Amino acid sequence: MKKRIRSVLCLALAVSIMAGNVQTGYAEKTSLSDITSDSIKEKENQISEAQKEKQILQSGMSDVQKMVAELSSVKGDLEAYVTKLDGNLDQVQAKITEIKELITKKEEEIRITSEELKEAEATEKKQYEEMKTRIKFIYERGDGFYLEVLLSAKSFGDLLNKTDYIEKLSQYDRDMLDAYIENREKIEAFKAQLEEEQAVLEEAREAVEKEEAALNTLIAEKEQQINLYESDISNKEQLIKQYESEIAAQNAEIAALEAAVLEERKRIAAQNGAVKTYDGGQFKWPAPSYKRISDDYGYRMHPILNVQQFHNGIDMAAPSGSPILAAYDGEVVAAAYSSTMGNYIMIDHGDGLYTIYMHASALYVSKGQTVVRGEKIAAVGSTGRSTGPHLHFSVRLNGSYVSPWNYLSS
Repeated sequence: MKKRIRSVLCLALAVSIMAGNVQTGYAEKTSLSDITSDSIKEKENQISEAQKEKQILQSGMSDVQKMVAELSSVKGDLEAYVTKLDGNLDQVQAKITEIKELITKKEEEIRITSEELKEAEATEKKQYEEMKTRIKFIYERGDGFYLEVLLSAKSFGDLLNKTDYIEKLSQYDRDMLDAYIENREKIEAFKAQLEEEQAVLEEAREAVEKEEAALNTLIAEKEQQINLYESDISNKEQLIKQYESEIAAQNAEIAALEAAVLEERKRIAAQNGAVKTYDGGQFKWPAPSYKRISDDYGYRMHPILNVQQFHNGIDMAAPSGSPILAAYDGEVVAAAYSSTMGNYIMIDHGDGLYTIYMHASALYVSKGQTVVRGEKIAAVGSTGRSTGPHLHFSVRLNGSYVSPWNYLSS
């Protein structure tokens, strides 16, 4: 390639010195509009930006060991411990989401730059062939051609015109050479940009792996501490009371939300009579592509406390960050956090029917927002009283929990 470039430059230099004529069928002058110093400067700026992105990735990793160490101060208070650890989980999950968005962005930038490089290389090939044709023409006509053109002038004015014509041809050849050189610079800029973008992409992929490892470390830490706390025999009686208290508080929180919705519905009905109704349609599976049930709806024996326990929903095992979808059309009446439910969403579908989505790592909707069946509303996580990533999905009808299987499509 280098030998070829040197040969073309030498030949092109000869063209610019000797000038020449234009043959019928000779290729048009290559446009310089897309081969400018501005476009090369833009690539240099993009390279600089990519280098900054790589430095940010390298220096912005979550310090999971520091997070775990800071949790030791609240290990005696399970609720405070869970709340503090969930804040760390939110922080790490947000970082993972940010890096994954960067990966998507870099993959698209690499695709675009690769296409630009391919186009510039095609232009280079075309320029090379045109310059060879031009050199061949000059060689075949010989040096005396320009003298013949000048001597054939019929008047002084004609001589000036022919001189101007030859000068324009000479300028044309110089422009052709400049276009070739600038396109080569553009190709090198594309290659340098691709190299930096690939480096950022690899750095981002490694960063995601590290952050996901940090996330799993925090989740394992939570599981260990919850199990230790619950397996302590001296805590058993207290834990039973605490469990009953937490469930009562959770139910009260949800009942209060339902009561607020009912009051709002009465107000709307009094004004114009238009209230939300459920049309009886089948719910969409809220954890797409993940059908394994880690805990089903109904009564079961607590594995550690050995007390009868009512599980008010179904647990769908799924990886952290995977999407949670709205099961049906409705209005978001809660998008909040509690130490038991973690990050959760509650949706009103009308006629006293609600769905609840618990333990999310991220919430994508807010209170008052209208959602449609299948819309992404959150991401799976392990916030609240959870010892592993999953979606706890509950359905309530007229103030009581009912089996989600009555509404779900499998």
